[in-house]
Amino acid sequence: MGEPTMPLNPMQLEMLQLLNRELSTEDISAIKRLIVKYFSEKAIEAADKFWDENNLTEEYFLNIHERTPYRR
Repeated sequence: MGEPTMPLNPMQLEMLQLLNRELSTEDISAIKRLIVKYFSEKAIEAADKFWDENNLTEEYFLNIHERTPYRR
């Protein structure tokens, strides 16, 4: 039995239409790098927003000692 299939969402369909042509290995690599860069920038923005909204500082992270206690 094969894996269950899920319908493609509108974004996936649009991406397939945009990329519906022969692409070189270099082009595929460049597209992957663009996508990775986009999502990494989004992640950094979200982390920066969280940092600012919670008034976090470097000192906070250097001084916290929230470790799991170990039984002996």
